[in-house]
Amino acid sequence: MASPFRPALALLAQYAEYHRDRRNIATHFVGVPMIMFGALVLLSRPGFELAGLALSPAWLLLALVIAWTLSRGALALGLVTSAVWVALAVLAHAVTGPWWAWGLGFFGVGWVIQFVGHYYEGRKPAFVDDLVGLFVAPMFVLLELLAPAGFFKGLMAEVERLAGPTLLRDLAHPATR
Repeated sequence: MASPFRPALALLAQYAEYHRDRRNIATHFVGVPMIMFGALVLLSRPGFELAGLALSPAWLLLALVIAWTLSRGALALGLVTSAVWVALAVLAHAVTGPWWAWGLGFFGVGWVIQFVGHYYEGRKPAFVDDLVGLFVAPMFVLLELLAPAGFFKGLMAEVERLAGPTLLRDLAHPATR
């Protein structure tokens, strides 16, 4: 496993190498937020108070994840990614009823969607080779989502220069895998 403290460009380019099929990227638009939300729901209990703040394991882990995300050198993308993490955490803490069932459901279905995408990709998920991919995924999804709208164009161009363009693989023809 390579260092988790590499710059955002290196992390995103490595992650992108595992995600060049457009169908796989599309499944990540759904699967990654579902996994993030499910994990945050599961970590939202037990709640406790510390120095007058209402906290949970989710908030404590999120503080570390956000600090890491913001320290990778792509500040604007890091801020957008952090805002999404916080929004999902707020929603996760609002889940009532069988919160564990909601958490497990979102987490599990999100992973099923991811593995369908990687079937199209013809390649294992990035985290299998480097666990840091679990934390790069939200940045990658937001980059792929926002770049076509004109945001982060320079960063996206560099990622594609390093990882190659996206395509649609023909599953019947191994040469396109």
